[in-house]
Amino acid sequence: MANIYVAGYDGSTAGRRAVDYAVARAEAAGAELLVAHVLEWSPYSFLTPEEIAERHKRRTQELKRAESAVTGPLAADLSGRGVKISTEIRYGHVAETLCEIAKEHGALQIFIGRTGHSTVVERLFGSVAGTLAQIAPVPCTIVP
Repeated sequence: MANIYVAGYDGSTAGRRAVDYAVARAEAAGAELLVAHVLEWSPYSFLTPEEIAERHKRRTQELKRAESAVTGPLAADLSGRGVKISTEIRYGHVAETLCEIAKEHGALQIFIGRTGHSTVVERLFGSVAGTLAQIAPVPCTIVP
């Protein structure tokens, strides 16, 4: 099995704490770190060809923006920390997509931050961290 950890990163302070914690754990274990940024995207069933083309154009723009504004600066900031770090940007439901990434890369652990906020919606439908803790295929560390 590969010695890879996955850290979910959304650009927030909580996400950065999770990445920093994952870097320290990866360094201690001699592991690689894959930092994943997931863009929420809900698929629509009934789209016209024009709407599909417009969505594709927007997705391309969002991927470029995420690379330049989120994962690119983070990777540059983390370079030289003694850990091999790669990044991946995907569309989908955050918890499910992080699980898919972990499975595909044979990751040993997933790290994610939590904001500490709990809204009524999160209590009813679950937060990303709560969902991930329930469905993760590998141990999941939720960093406060």
